[in-house]
Amino acid sequence: MRAAYSPCPNDTFVFHAWAHGLVPDAPPLDVTFADIDITNGLAERGELDLLKVSYAVLPWVLDEYALLPCGGALGRGCGPLVLAREPGTDGAALRGATVAVPGERSTAYLLFRLWAAEKVPGGVGRITVLPFHEIMPAVRDGKVDAGLVIHEARFTYPDYGLHRLADLGEHWEGATGLPIPLGAVIARRSLGAPVLRALAAAARASVRAAWADPAASREYVMAHAQEMDPAVAERHIGLYVNEFTADLGADGYAAVRGLLGRAAAEGLVPPLGREALDPG
Repeated sequence: MRAAYSPCPNDTFVFHAWAHGLVPDAPPLDVTFADIDITNGLAERGELDLLKVSYAVLPWVLDEYALLPCGGALGRGCGPLVLAREPGTDGAALRGATVAVPGERSTAYLLFRLWAAEKVPGGVGRITVLPFHEIMPAVRDGKVDAGLVIHEARFTYPDYGLHRLADLGEHWEGATGLPIPLGAVIARRSLGAPVLRALAAAARASVRAAWADPAASREYVMAHAQEMDPAVAERHIGLYVNEFTADLGADGYAAVRGLLGRAAAEGLVPPLGREALDPG
């Protein structure tokens, strides 16, 4: 099974058991590690069988791929942050600003666009796409005015002398009461419904195996964690791997439909069909 997911601790933690043949009856994975912006592009081109992508890219790929109900990243208190060199809490500071984002089809950027439409009068200036690990240095060094960050940047941005301008998760949760949809696991619909069910079961079993023995995945996680401090990696996993990773459930699906429905109403993404999120 040709698969792609990021080298971030939550993904390597979730997929460790499956990728190492520790999930009985699960198909072997041929894994490509890639930044989320790259996996989004792979999905749009239909190049692999199983991918971890941004929820924001779903409207462009659900004809070919089905959303699996487990393995993804969705939760509370884990949203993207808008960072700047100077302290502030007013989105007006971004009027006409250059903002670095981790991908134009990323969920973070979709949340940012919904927030900015309300909070940045006159709109931001220029958007530039950078790999997520380059965004904070770019803000610190004055190459951009502000940055939209994800992942472990929630914990490490003070190390760069940066300040939080906005927490987009807080804004989303305050407006909707729903958890924050971030990353989704999708699989090719042409594999057929029985295989898709088996893939979902394998993803869920891999999550549960990781929880049952967290130490088993530690070497794999840290080997791909881009020199991350082990304590930060553990906090990263604790934040992004939660009950929604094992099963989206009613609240998870409501969050996904809520985000993509609001975005479609604003003309930011194509509208989803009524059954678009159903398994293949």
